Amino acid sequence: MTEGPIETGPRPPEGLRVIGAADVTATIEGNREGALDAVRAAYLAHADGASSNPHSSFLRFPDRPRDRIIALPAFLDDGAAPRSGIKWIASYPGNVAHGFPRASATMVLNDYDTGYPYALLEASIVSATRTAASAVLGAQELLGERRAGKVGFVGTGLISDHVRMFLRDLSWQVGEFALFDTDRGNAERFAGVLAADGPDAPVTVVDDVAGAFAGADLVVVATVAGTPHLTDPALLADAPVVLHISLRDFAPELVLTATNVTDDVDHAVRERTSLHLAEQQVGHREFVHGTIADVVRGDLAREPGKPALFSPFGMGVLDVAIGGWVYDEVAARGGGQLIGDFFAL
Repeated sequence: MTEGPIETGPRPPEGLRVIGAADVTATIEGNREGALDAVRAAYLAHADGASSNPHSSFLRFPDRPRDRIIALPAFLDDGAAPRSGIKWIASYPGNVAHGFPRASATMVLNDYDTGYPYALLEASIVSATRTAASAVLGAQELLGERRAGKVGFVGTGLISDHVRMFLRDLSWQVGEFALFDTDRGNAERFAGVLAADGPDAPVTVVDDVAGAFAGADLVVVATVAGTPHLTDPALLADAPVVLHISLRDFAPELVLTATNVTDDVDHAVRERTSLHLAEQQVGHREFVHGTIADVVRGDLAREPGKPALFSPFGMGVLDVAIGGWVYDEVAARGGGQLIGDFFAL
């Protein structure tokens, strides 16, 4: 019998690296520009078909209608490294009343060649970061610069705070802020954070939602609304760029007056989002003008004098992009905890 060389091929990872909130936070806070770049690359790769992004799966409970757990699987090849994984994120709004965050999440990243998981990350920060980075990328591309005379916030919770930090760390020039929240105390707390931590601009807490829109170049809408509550066409009279992060705030009549941009049309026009309700009203999707990738590439421009609504549904490819970028940064400095005997090999 002739002996030949032992065939070599893919090997399982050396173990499972567990990356907690401290390492995730340190990586993101040290380089929000890098996070924005990861999101931009993910959008472009997705537009080119170098991804797989199934619809999110929602686990709901018969006796807890407000609570849900969502699975977002995805594959992305953005030119850096092929990545696949899943985010498993729970949304329990009642947690806030007990003094801890509404959302908790984990992410698993899987090796492309073997399928073995190689990383487990705390992902609520990953999730908030990809949401804020996506929104701020949309603002930058639709406004054409990192500048806004007035920025309004409708809803002053966790996501708005992450948007604020991107505006700060990306050196946005802002003339003033106007804040509205149905809980004025939340808006006042957020005003204190803005005043202390920037961007450096006057901050006003307004008494009604119209005050956040009036004269604004950019409006961030990040609420917990499940049905439309913004119904007055006068809100969009000054033609702002609106980051419609919470997706279900605008009545269809307002949606139909705007240049509408999303991340992925099939993902966003469903689950009773404002875009979905508009589709049901008019019977088509022609009012959705394109995606943020179209805007980045210069194939879609904001119509002058017309409001622009960017309604990103939030895709798993963005989670995988941010999670993979965080993993690379943490692993390179030997961070996290490597469990070498995790697999049964």
